Amino acid sequence: MFILYPLIESFVLSTHGSDIFGNSSRYVGFKHFSEMFDDPDFYTILSTTALFTLLTVIPGVLGALALVLLMESRIRGIRIFRSAFALPFAFSAASASVIFAVIYNPVVGIANGMLGHFGAQPVGWLTDPKWVLLSVAAVQIWLTLGYNVLVLSAGVAAIPADIVEAARLDGATGWRLHRSIMVPLLSPQLFFLTVVSTINSLQAFTAIRVLAPEGGPGGKAMTLVYAIYNKGFENGNSDLGAASAYAIVLLFIVLILTAIQFGVLERKVFYR
Repeated sequence: MFILYPLIESFVLSTHGSDIFGNSSRYVGFKHFSEMFDDPDFYTILSTTALFTLLTVIPGVLGALALVLLMESRIRGIRIFRSAFALPFAFSAASASVIFAVIYNPVVGIANGMLGHFGAQPVGWLTDPKWVLLSVAAVQIWLTLGYNVLVLSAGVAAIPADIVEAARLDGATGWRLHRSIMVPLLSPQLFFLTVVSTINSLQAFTAIRVLAPEGGPGGKAMTLVYAIYNKGFENGNSDLGAASAYAIVLLFIVLILTAIQFGVLERKVFYR
């Protein structure tokens, strides 16, 4: 009801026109797809989506891995840090985006306040085309950090203590222990997070909608998901046929990338 029917309806809508109310009208075949592939803006949107995915997936997964490995240090109060780094998982994307909108505020925001403290010039985080995508990507990373930390922490807890202790007795400490023992044993969790984070980044919408409405200045934050919303709903638009064509393309991109990740990355996963 909630997956198969909307999927079929999207295919149907993509081959039909829409009236001013968004209702399906006459059959137009693959007109929406041909117009989409002939539109230069479509390829700009694809490149923006790819860049946004790279900016969020790689730092999000590797950053969480670094935090989890650091939290394995035997220092006092480490449980407080573990709880703190998992907290973003409890925030909704909308509320976190509003908080970051205040942080990025050019006048009273903490971000420019910190830059001013070090003598740097203020930055238009959400108004400068050079910074808007990076600023939104930072929010997306923060939103996913808590979940990534929880998954990797569970993976660390599942590693047999005798394996780690044997490695330490053999002289593997610090970076050598993490690189040769911890990371290979965490490869199933890292693979899972890479796949899930890629899908989540491709489908990210809330942070962009709140922080960079209408795709940000110059459309520099116009990702594929936001383009679907823009075509179908924003500013009174009701071209659900074109929006559905974009959605079908997004579906195939997700399927292709997931298949590639399973075909390439899973071979390097160590299942003990």
